[in-house]
Amino acid sequence: MNFEDSPEEAQFRAQARAWLAENAAEYRKPLPENMTEAETLKMARAWQAKKAAAGYAAITWPKDVGGLGGTPMERVIFEQEESEYNLPPAVFSIGLGMCMPTMMAFATPEQQKRFVPKALAGEEIWCQLFSEPAGGSDLAALRTKAERDGDDWIVNGQKIWTSGAQFSDWGILVTRTDPTVPKHQGLTFFFLSMKSPGVEVKPIKQASGGRGFNEVYFTNVRIPDSQRLGAVGDGWKVSLTTLMNERLSISENSQRGINFEALMKLANAVDGARGPAIQDKAVREQLADWYAKYMGLRNGRYRTMTALSQGARPGPEASINKAVFAAMLQDMASFGLDLLDTAGIAYDPELEGFRRQFAEAYMGSPGLRIAGGTDEILRNIIAERVLGLPPDIRADKGIPFNKVPTGAN
Repeated sequence: MNFEDSPEEAQFRAQARAWLAENAAEYRKPLPENMTEAETLKMARAWQAKKAAAGYAAITWPKDVGGLGGTPMERVIFEQEESEYNLPPAVFSIGLGMCMPTMMAFATPEQQKRFVPKALAGEEIWCQLFSEPAGGSDLAALRTKAERDGDDWIVNGQKIWTSGAQFSDWGILVTRTDPTVPKHQGLTFFFLSMKSPGVEVKPIKQASGGRGFNEVYFTNVRIPDSQRLGAVGDGWKVSLTTLMNERLSISENSQRGINFEALMKLANAVDGARGPAIQDKAVREQLADWYAKYMGLRNGRYRTMTALSQGARPGPEASINKAVFAAMLQDMASFGLDLLDTAGIAYDPELEGFRRQFAEAYMGSPGLRIAGGTDEILRNIIAERVLGLPPDIRADKGIPFNKVPTGAN
């Protein structure tokens, strides 16, 4: 494992650092408090357009589609340098990290020319319409159906946990077009305008107070066949392309929320029964345990970065890191609230920043154990694909989807 930049990477880091110093100076200070969604989007679009003009919006993309033609490691380096600034929320991450790679793989050249530049420049925002209420973590169990009607498809159904749907212009959508074949074989993939008649977006208010997720309902939504990606019935293959890019789009800097340094700061700032909490042996013992895990996660990310730098595919550490980090974040948030004592029960946006973030993390951290693959799914991936253990028994294997037993049967 190599902890140092290569000469070429060091040169790119210096260039990125200099560009950010010149173009992101206004983001050295914290963002204004209580910005409206419209204000946030305006700021995010402006920053995205500036990055796109310099080629930094999609570093690994080819130059002919607006990218920099760079390496995955250069992308990681830029994200590391960018993380030093208080930038607008990454509202384009789904579109650029998941939707556009799928469009570039399956859309026509004309469609790519129409949609990719606008997404890259922040002029249009995309969302991913995958999860469904009855499917859980099994994407192939989806029930949203699309039926052929001449040159169009009529879509009816529901998606859930769709990030950013409330302000998205376009979305990618996987549907069931043939329920008489096994579940992975009867899927078809589309893209559509989120302003299409029959599309209804309902925000989900979270316990943390956030409203980033949505339910999306489709009632006789008409999608032209020209907006189909891949062959009819080949939607699972297209979905895998999206999911692989989703994993690649997750980087070290996407792990937002509290970290070990924040917990150390809190332990030094609050008083326990006999002075600062950091002097308590039980507190120090718990901090030492989390420090060991924290360093393990950090070194795991270094392994991934080294693999990317050498042109290799990253190993299983991405799944391992996510499974460990999500549970650890929840435990750290709970411990932080305990250190705050009765003040820990207050969830007040006006509280001092580092104190407030423990309440926010406590409310939001359970979702991280679901998003991007539940704990159980990740453990199965590690067990089956890394350790080579026998796969789980699948009662629906080889059975037509409409014959799979349900709770209603």
